[in-house]
Amino acid sequence: MNTLFSTAYQCLQLNDPTEKVRAVRQLSAQWHTEQLSLTEDSSALMVSLAGQPTSLKLVHPRDVPKRRVQTAQGQIALLHAIAHIEFNAINLALDAVYRFRQLPKAFYTDWIRVAVEEAYHYELLETELNKRCCHYGDLPAHLGLWEMAVETANDVLERMALVPRVMEARGLDATPYIMQRLQQAGSAELVAILQIILQDEIGHVAIGTRWFHYLCAERGLAPTETFLTLLKKHFTGKLHRPFNLEARLTAGFTVEELNLLEQL
Repeated sequence: MNTLFSTAYQCLQLNDPTEKVRAVRQLSAQWHTEQLSLTEDSSALMVSLAGQPTSLKLVHPRDVPKRRVQTAQGQIALLHAIAHIEFNAINLALDAVYRFRQLPKAFYTDWIRVAVEEAYHYELLETELNKRCCHYGDLPAHLGLWEMAVETANDVLERMALVPRVMEARGLDATPYIMQRLQQAGSAELVAILQIILQDEIGHVAIGTRWFHYLCAERGLAPTETFLTLLKKHFTGKLHRPFNLEARLTAGFTVEELNLLEQL
């Protein structure tokens, strides 16, 4: 019987997006039919860079194409940027499965589910890119999300605090504004896709919150204080307001946390 960890690692290393999406779905099917064991056949290797299209050029965030949704090229740039986020989110979920050991079975079930849903999001966006004669990897992108994964690779509590509850939660805040701009530009089909992604991402942040609280309880830590300490330690970007308070509350943030984030 193959192990979950070795299978997740193989998925993580795949460069071709179509192959990775297919492999993620196969991994999920094998997991849910109990074809993968939780045996630790080896310790987790550091993955400094997960598999991604060989054509993808990585640049500094300031050098990515402008995303003005009023123009056709701007919409392509926007779709490519979001597809890049979703593709990286597949890798992030796979890395959580591969990297962190001796956790409850439900942890792996949750993050496999996230990987499958991120793969679906990626496919929706790639389809829209293809309609516009573009493919993921045709435009440059940056690695902000994956860099945080590398920084939190040694501690599952830090990973749960900072990737779903900071990096992905920023998407909850930004997506409604992007949807509004696309609606004004007459791109109802893209708004519908972002609505699907937004609803699923609330669930992903909620999964991160649930496991963050679980790990805090296991270690005897106060969740709010721990979250803010880790945020100040690791996150050097800006927290852009306004926050999507309804989405964040649904995803498990407390009113106290949101008040403290507003102060930051």
